[in-house]
Amino acid sequence: MIKLAASFAIVTALLSLPASAQNWQPIQKTADLYERGLKTSDFPRTKELAPGVYSYEALRSGNTASYMTTVSLVVVTNDGVLVADGQGSDKDTAQMVEVIKGLTPQPIKYVIVCSDHGDHTNGNAAFKAAYPDVVFVSSQASQKVMASKPNPPTETVADKRVIKMGKTNIEVLNLGRAHTGGDLTVYVPAGKVLFLGEVYFHRLFPAMRTAFPSEWLATIKRAQAMNANWVIPGHGFVDDQQTMKDELEEYRKSLEYVVGEAKRLHDAKVPCVSATDCEAAVKAHWGPYASWSLKYGQEGLDTFRVYQELDGQLPK
Repeated sequence: MIKLAASFAIVTALLSLPASAQNWQPIQKTADLYERGLKTSDFPRTKELAPGVYSYEALRSGNTASYMTTVSLVVVTNDGVLVADGQGSDKDTAQMVEVIKGLTPQPIKYVIVCSDHGDHTNGNAAFKAAYPDVVFVSSQASQKVMASKPNPPTETVADKRVIKMGKTNIEVLNLGRAHTGGDLTVYVPAGKVLFLGEVYFHRLFPAMRTAFPSEWLATIKRAQAMNANWVIPGHGFVDDQQTMKDELEEYRKSLEYVVGEAKRLHDAKVPCVSATDCEAAVKAHWGPYASWSLKYGQEGLDTFRVYQELDGQLPK
């Protein structure tokens, strides 16, 4: 009788929870849209991480039948807006501009180029079209990469720059080379929000086409040492605070694993002549990360890049 009463009490307690809690489901540890139970119509979406600080997730096609997200950061102040990383086309970035206009009448004054890759910069003309006075800021390395493109960065950050907008301080940081070699991060001390851009891929297989593998690991450790409340990726879904911190550590482990596996094959003198002619990539074992999104097509690129680093062939 006591057991029956206890069971009834548990059921009653569950039914008394809000509907959102009754329907609670654990977060699916995946970057796959459909495995998450999400729809394309759910995007783009924003999440307020701290007062006036938002993540912005938009979909783009991946290298499979699924999708992946490209993530930006939006900081709204009483003296304008700062955006960290745009989207991959004028259309997608113009859509983000319209979403920002729905958040505030303040103009976008700064766009920080955290990644110089096209899926984060090819839509930058849409910022300029909407706000002709917008200033593009990047690392010196990214400025060189983008010099021949439309709307190249006109200001650069070597190590750290603090941009004060109204009462809000925003730190633009160079924590080290990672995915692009020109990587920047953006930190908002009020709220302790750290946007890592392509330093962090949430549940996506490491992509090293232009990476500096060992330096990337060191860059992540510097980011983790900042102990931010929020760590936001350049790709992958934005979940709760603790999940994002836990998944940054899991991503660090995935990088470490991939680098270690490529080094094992390099030490065994298994050939990897290029990203497309790489016997080592075929023989590699990717362990717990073999099922991660984006793996297809990255194996040869990653293995060859690690080989280049081990052979001293990467740019200084």
